[in-house]
Amino acid sequence: MRQEPASPTRHLRVHRHRGHTVLELRGEIDIASAAEIAPHLDRETGRPRARVVIDLSGIEFFDCSGLRLLYRARRQALDRGGQVHLVCTHPLTLRMLRMTGLARLLPPRSTLQEALGVTRPAERRTGR
Repeated sequence: MRQEPASPTRHLRVHRHRGHTVLELRGEIDIASAAEIAPHLDRETGRPRARVVIDLSGIEFFDCSGLRLLYRARRQALDRGGQVHLVCTHPLTLRMLRMTGLARLLPPRSTLQEALGVTRPAERRTGR
C-alpha cells in the first residue's frame, strides 16, 4: 500500500517510495523556508540507516541556505549509517552544487528513478 504524501510545510512534501523517504522541496528555498524544512529533514536523516532522497525538481530558487540543508542532511545520515541521494535538474542549482564541491559529495541525478538506482529491464540487459 502506498502512503499518501504529507506536506509538513508549503516548501516540503514527504512520502515513501521503494523503501526510501523522499523529501520533495518546492518553491523558493531561502533562509526562511530552510528554517521551516530543517526540523523535518533532521527527523528523516536522523534515523539509523535512513535511506533518503532529496528531490529538488520542484524548486524555483535555491540559495546557500539550501546548500547548507543538503550538506547537513548528508552528514547526519552518514553519521548514522544512512544514505542520501539527490535529484536535481535546475541549471543554476546544478552550477552551485558544482562550484561548491557539493556535487562530488552528493552527486545529482536527473530523476527519482535514477536516484533510487532503478533501471529499466532493457538497460540491465545491455549494460547501458
